[in-house]
Amino acid sequence: MTGRHSRARAMYDALKRCLDVAGASVLLLVLSPLLAAAAVAVRCSGPGPILFRQARIGFGGKPFHILKFRTMRIGKDPGPLVTGAGDPRVTPVGRVLRRWKLDELPQLVNVLRGEMSFVGPRPEVPRYVDMFAETYRELLVVRPGITDLASVAFRNEEALLGQSPNAEELYVSEILPRKLALSQAYVRQRSLGLDARLIARTVAAIFGWHTTSEQTS
Repeated sequence: MTGRHSRARAMYDALKRCLDVAGASVLLLVLSPLLAAAAVAVRCSGPGPILFRQARIGFGGKPFHILKFRTMRIGKDPGPLVTGAGDPRVTPVGRVLRRWKLDELPQLVNVLRGEMSFVGPRPEVPRYVDMFAETYRELLVVRPGITDLASVAFRNEEALLGQSPNAEELYVSEILPRKLALSQAYVRQRSLGLDARLIARTVAAIFGWHTTSEQTS
């Protein structure tokens, strides 16, 4: 990497962090009524905490706890790490939150803390990171994100997993390798312009709007 390229990357990283802090702060304030309503709905959905916390591997290989609204029932057997459509562990409230990606909103706190960014490779649990350690060495040079190329391309991931008799095997053998390839493409081509396009495509995907090609160009 040339000195000029290194300076450009450093400037991009600094500007992106500023935008992350500003954006997360504004959204937490503006969306506070929605966050409160979701929290009440989760509390009324059954016993258990409002927030789901899970260890993920972040920037530089450092573990952190990702935050989500709890969408599953609490049981003695946690079951597989992945969730397919129709999973009986998911509560009725959880299905609504998952459909509109509202369960991901607490990750704005992760962004504000510097553990995540709006755009970046989705963080994974240590088990899967260990399985694909060589690939993750490249991905963990950036902060993980709320959305990225793989999130847009696999927006129907739960439906795909729900069609398999062994959702976790399908995820590890087919889906995750493809997602990692897309994440590598993002890391190599990352820019503020690409970040903006991915945020727009993510919003469009959530609301079912027509989107153009999901390639990086």
